[in-house]
Amino acid sequence: MPILGYIATAVVAYLLGSIPTGFLVAKARGIDIRTVGSGNIGATNAFRILGKGQGLLVLFGDASKGWIAVQLAAPLLAQMFAGAPENYLRITAGVSAILGHNYTCWLGFKGGKGIATTAGVLLALVPWALLIILGVWSLLILLTRYVSVASIAASSVLPFATWFTTSHDIGLTAVTGAMASLAICKHRCNIQRLLDGTEHRIRFKKKEVAP
Repeated sequence: MPILGYIATAVVAYLLGSIPTGFLVAKARGIDIRTVGSGNIGATNAFRILGKGQGLLVLFGDASKGWIAVQLAAPLLAQMFAGAPENYLRITAGVSAILGHNYTCWLGFKGGKGIATTAGVLLALVPWALLIILGVWSLLILLTRYVSVASIAASSVLPFATWFTTSHDIGLTAVTGAMASLAICKHRCNIQRLLDGTEHRIRFKKKEVAP
């Protein structure tokens, strides 16, 4: 039955997304990442606390969860549950993976903001839209040095980028709009810190000039 395919896809993708990559990588170094920096288990806090190498590991791991759920798990489950359209299962998998990351059952349903996992999902679903919002994100990082500002701006652009790169696909535009809304909602604390003037900026190291 198709409904069983949707349920199975949602559960499998949620569990994939719920793997707390940042928490596990930090724990391997004896650090509870929830108690340092911003307290977030995502890649931005991992870069800040653990350094570039392990920050990249967390970024790649979080993005991979979303991509695997959509690109590998959903097609496999579509074969197992005949009658469930693969394209809808892929969308179900993407949304479920993001929810798994944001509300992981392994950490009391408190997770990250879902930006990297969303990027992995978008890479599988709407790669051209992802390319556009990565451009927006990169530009805002350079101009403001606020990861939160770049992420919020990129999320805001996402549904419009989806609309123009998928021949006006209303379904995908609605889904990516929901993803964008969730991402912005997860940045509530960052928005408050921006208003208070206490949000962290990233620092671009300058090469030291020899005397």
